[in-house]
Amino acid sequence: MADDNKTHFGFNTVDRNEKAGMVAGVFHSVASRYDLMNDLMSGGIHRMWKRFTIELSGVRRGQRVLDIAGGTGDLAAKFSKLVGPTGQVVLADINSSMLEVGREKLTDKGIVANIDYVQANAECLPFPDDYFDCLTIAFGLRNVTDKDAALRSMHRVLKPGGRCLVLEFSKPQSDLLSKVYDQYSFNILPRMGQLVAGDSESYRYLAESIRMHPDQETLKDMMEDAGFANTSYYNMTGGIVAVHRGIKA
Repeated sequence: MADDNKTHFGFNTVDRNEKAGMVAGVFHSVASRYDLMNDLMSGGIHRMWKRFTIELSGVRRGQRVLDIAGGTGDLAAKFSKLVGPTGQVVLADINSSMLEVGREKLTDKGIVANIDYVQANAECLPFPDDYFDCLTIAFGLRNVTDKDAALRSMHRVLKPGGRCLVLEFSKPQSDLLSKVYDQYSFNILPRMGQLVAGDSESYRYLAESIRMHPDQETLKDMMEDAGFANTSYYNMTGGIVAVHRGIKA
């Protein structure tokens, strides 16, 4: 029988009220090298995944966009240009170190006029009902303790007709790719983390958290249970990554 007071932290079982702090420790550790490691880990392909997500968003001038777990601001920077001076972008992250890196990065790029920074937990977003035209969460949902609560919170803050996009690692679509991916994730990735970021354990956790994340169909069902309509997903790089899109009816 499942223990409702327990959850997973990678492959380990921990108390639910401890997970957020443990995840915070991971991202405090990797924040300063996060962008560099993303480029190295994915061979730069993460930029293509994010570009496709932005294309699916349909964001236009004057709209409000929320980027949850926005980290170092890759999506927020693009959305800032799309919404223009009459729009608003909120970069939200539960982790203060990641939020500060994102703020510094975007400020250095001169992106200051239409962007706000909010430290927030995806499970209980501190925004009004029916507020945003679009919401994105890229490579963050798998770290949330209560994913169902987070999806419901996302649904609440979207306007009717608003779009939610979840970009996340998912399940490879072939056994061969899955085996190669496992070898890379559990043998090469932690070594790379040690060499570049001085932290192998955080990247071991990241690899484990990917394996514990719901597969494509399961996440689609979860989004529908949270209230999203017309939910669909798009596999990229053989299903290593998928972007799910749902509409608030």
